[in-house]
Amino acid sequence: MAELINLNRAKKAKTRAVGNAQAAENRVRFGQTKGAKAASKLEAERARRDLEGKKRDD
Repeated sequence: MAELINLNRAKKAKTRAVGNAQAAENRVRFGQTKGAKAASKLEAERARRDLEGKKRDD
């Protein structure tokens, strides 16, 4: 005979798994401190300036 499943528990477990995945994504996306954001912004600006300086004039 097949194993019985409590559908309410299965639905709640699925919802919980989706919520945990969304929380992990948000931690990655928004989890930087203000100092880390400022440092990465400065690094990107420096890289952009370096690239602009290395372009040739046509």
